[in-house]
Amino acid sequence: MAKAHIKRPNGTSIIVEGTPREVAELVKKIEGETPSKRRKRPNTHEKTNNKTKVTLPDLLISLVDGGFFKKPKELAAVKTALAELGHVYPITTISPALLRLVRRKHLRRIKQDKRWFYTG
Repeated sequence: MAKAHIKRPNGTSIIVEGTPREVAELVKKIEGETPSKRRKRPNTHEKTNNKTKVTLPDLLISLVDGGFFKKPKELAAVKTALAELGHVYPITTISPALLRLVRRKHLRRIKQDKRWFYTG
């Protein structure tokens, strides 16, 4: 009975026992197999999509940089401007994002006639 001990590059160890012909066939199959022929397991930690997602704060900053807030604007006007750019958000989502920009000093908030206006 023939015996073969094969050590793979990845550290696995294979012991094959059988007739000389069987051992030769198995050794030939195992040694001929390369890692590139195997199906690669997808890594869940790698990014599969290289596109960056556009966030609401990024859109609002782009409006600030574009001069949209040179004159005071109401919340509804901000919603309309975002919708014109193709980004539809409810007012209940836009309001806290604008407030965060006010706190970070990107915008100012002014109260006129019981309404809040945002300006740059």
